[in-house]
Amino acid sequence: MSRSEALLAWYRDHARDLPWRKTRDPYRILVSEVMLQQTQVTRVVAAYERFLEAFPTPRHLADASLDAVLSAWSGLGYNTRARRLRDAARVVARDGWPTSAHGLRALPGVGPYTAAAVASIAFGEEVAVDDTNARRVLSRWTGRSLRGGALRAAAQEELTGDPGTWNQAMMELGAMVCRPHPSCDRCPVPTWCADPTLYAPPPRQTPFSGSHRQVRGAVVRALQGGAWWTHEELSEATGYAVATVVTAIGSLVADALVEDGGGRARIAR
Repeated sequence: MSRSEALLAWYRDHARDLPWRKTRDPYRILVSEVMLQQTQVTRVVAAYERFLEAFPTPRHLADASLDAVLSAWSGLGYNTRARRLRDAARVVARDGWPTSAHGLRALPGVGPYTAAAVASIAFGEEVAVDDTNARRVLSRWTGRSLRGGALRAAAQEELTGDPGTWNQAMMELGAMVCRPHPSCDRCPVPTWCADPTLYAPPPRQTPFSGSHRQVRGAVVRALQGGAWWTHEELSEATGYAVATVVTAIGSLVADALVEDGGGRARIAR
């Protein structure tokens, strides 16, 4: 059995039962991929189903108010993702779906990895993903710390069979077995691994507690409902100083999440 056959057989038998793996609908796959950016799978599952119940098609999302979208997004953080996802839905509702990774890159908020994931899973395009999990797997297989063009070339060279299934198998192996501290005894392809110790950690995130991100999230939650709030009311509701709230509002305005005028703020329209 080849490495590819062994990996795909393992994936068929051990893949997690996740709702977005039961569809080839590009909208549902895009929603899942955007949600999974910087958010743990366990937190995404419930939010994914709640979000799709509220907005089952691109048209439903395109027509929704930002306040409604952020309410359905609640708990996932990085709220700019939700606004960009609605912007992408508006393009799709108007123009239809791009069916290639190149075309998907033109949608708001869709980067190279997300475009490759949607294109391969929904449309069967032979394009490989190069997310953090795939990078770790491929680096260990080759014995080289891969990045950039070298990583994309290695990922594309390994692509085998149905591209969507292959990409998901690669990511699943990295997420569940070939982790930063790998479980080599559970690996389906250990004999083809050049260096299981190879690992280049991603840049560390700043702590969430007390961060600017935490203040932004608190302001967005307080504003949900669509009403105008004064800066002082937001300070009282969130527990942060007025100056801190005003700084957060400024960055939220820059991200088109909030409108601010005359010392008052509300969720953007």
